[in-house]
Amino acid sequence: MNTYKKYCPNVFVAQCEEKHEKGDTIIVETKYGKENECIVHNFVGYTGTKENPMYCYSITRADGFNNQERAKQKVEKLNGYADNADKRSNAAYEASNEGKDFLALAEPIKVGHHSEKRHRALIERNWKRMEKSVNEADKAEAYRERTAYWENMANKIDLSMPESLEFFAIQLEEAKEYHQFLKDNPAERPHGMSLSYASKKVKDLKSKYETAVKLWS
Repeated sequence: MNTYKKYCPNVFVAQCEEKHEKGDTIIVETKYGKENECIVHNFVGYTGTKENPMYCYSITRADGFNNQERAKQKVEKLNGYADNADKRSNAAYEASNEGKDFLALAEPIKVGHHSEKRHRALIERNWKRMEKSVNEADKAEAYRERTAYWENMANKIDLSMPESLEFFAIQLEEAKEYHQFLKDNPAERPHGMSLSYASKKVKDLKSKYETAVKLWS
């Protein structure tokens, strides 16, 4: 059985009982029992014991599904939720117009009259409908705020993708150049911690690039 094992943030590798070669197609099972067809890339290490070693490989889904595609699905789902909330909001608003011609007359409730009960009930129904309309509109707005995050994630390259090798190589070179620029030109530093922040960014990107090399080179 081949299973998923977390390797680093955003990255799961295949943990296998048998050795595989780069380019092999294997089936990897999730902890929920779902099976995915995957392409083997690089050997990244062992788990298990000396007597029963497990071989770990970087993989990509054979169907092309990755974190970007997952984010796109999230966007589609959240947009659907927002649209449905808008529909419920609009329907509740339309329903709140029950008896609007009568209510527009602004007649006071006739206490003790046979119409009192119906008059109060109409106002109460419409109040609840308008409250529901506002609540559903708020839900739609909340869904769209979450959608903005996932839309950004749909374009993000992370270490789970082979493209990350080239991406982080470029990012690292740019960070090194900026760090060197700040070292050579103290007057150009935006604030006192600029050089330290630039140095930290170089270290972080170097670590990511080295991980990308191990996973995808």
